[in-house]
Amino acid sequence: MSLRIYNTLSRELEEFSPLQPGRVRMYVCGMTVYDFCHIGHARMMMAFDVVQRWLRASDYAVTYVRNITDIDDKIIARAVQRGITIRELTDEVIAAMHQDIGALGIEPPTIEPRATEYVPQMLGIIEKLEQKGLAYRSDNGDVNYAVRKFPGYGKLSGKSLDELHAGERVAVLDGKQDPLDFVLWKAAKQTEPADAKWESPYGTGRPGWHIECSAMSCATLGETFDIHGGGADLQFPHHENEIAQSEGANGKPLSRFWVHNGFVRVDNEKMSKSLGNFFTIREVLQKYDAESLRFFLVRTHYRSALNYSDAHLDDARNSLKRLYTALDLVAPAEAVIDWTQPHAARFKAAMDEDFGTPEAIAVLFELAGEVNRTKSAETAGLLKALAGSLGLLQGDPRAFLRAGATLDEAAIQAQIDARAAAKAAKNFAEADRIRNDLLAQGIVLKDSPTGTTWAAAQ
Repeated sequence: MSLRIYNTLSRELEEFSPLQPGRVRMYVCGMTVYDFCHIGHARMMMAFDVVQRWLRASDYAVTYVRNITDIDDKIIARAVQRGITIRELTDEVIAAMHQDIGALGIEPPTIEPRATEYVPQMLGIIEKLEQKGLAYRSDNGDVNYAVRKFPGYGKLSGKSLDELHAGERVAVLDGKQDPLDFVLWKAAKQTEPADAKWESPYGTGRPGWHIECSAMSCATLGETFDIHGGGADLQFPHHENEIAQSEGANGKPLSRFWVHNGFVRVDNEKMSKSLGNFFTIREVLQKYDAESLRFFLVRTHYRSALNYSDAHLDDARNSLKRLYTALDLVAPAEAVIDWTQPHAARFKAAMDEDFGTPEAIAVLFELAGEVNRTKSAETAGLLKALAGSLGLLQGDPRAFLRAGATLDEAAIQAQIDARAAAKAAKNFAEADRIRNDLLAQGIVLKDSPTGTTWAAAQ
């Protein structure tokens, strides 16, 4: 079975083949660096970490570009608020970002361009758009994109110009000929700091957000590449505007596949800073270990909404413990994956169907069960090797299990009592689950005619 990817542009699963055989070029919209990364950011970067890992596991050479937006209204406001330069702020936040996502095992991209390094390329695209009649200069000094002059506008989001027109609000004194138009170059304001301004043929100013990604993606990967990714919230208007700019300037498709990950939700609302319901990676890692957080993010399909809660993270940790318990039971042999082996073939089939991590992880649990039954070092080795393609189970099993052994005696006894009640009700599956959960936390149960006792695993 060949790899199939859901393409937002066509709204269907499509068989993937790169423009250049054996080589994949992928661009993903990264962070706007003015504050710490939250779990929504982690979910996006984790989704495409899994994508690039699986592409490499599938023997593709991958050029993975994930940009940094280091000039933006929020960045300027935060730097002014703190009384530091924009560069001081962005360097500080980028360092924190690298530390946070590195803790989660998210691999660095091949190229990590910063927007401020590509202003000449942005101006070059704007000049092309102006020459083609797709951009115009406004009286206020801005340069805007003329949306209605680009015939394909709305093809990614599925929004027609009539639908957009129905919801538009007339902009007052913003220099636009049409409320749907968006800014390519912003004229400098006197109140803005000097390091937020560049000289250009259009006067002193700075780039709009959308033009940044058009310039960085085309400069690093070419005018057409294989995969463009990002969060679902970027589909419109950011990615729609990228298409209008890049294809309007170059006359060719920007990306063959458009891939978007789902939202993180808290109490059925999207996690976001504007709603105040977000959790930074740093906050979560004060309470949970990094691999449990990674497992929590990976086990849900990347396009599905992800519900965040402590209960879900607790469950993720306990699930991960069950896998590590198998590797603690039997030292895994070194394994080179044979993709014709039944478990490996099922794992591959799951990942080849739009990076189906839930089904792939189910295969890992099947293997763990087989390790527990057969005590096979080869099976344990396969478990570890397959999990490695998701960035999981590469730590020391005993260290992981001991780090989680935090139950006190009352909590252990409560679990033993719950297990006894399950057995009395002939709910043996629940009884086995409780035993396995305790074992995953380093607690071994011993049944006897007089009752059940426990001891810490040695």
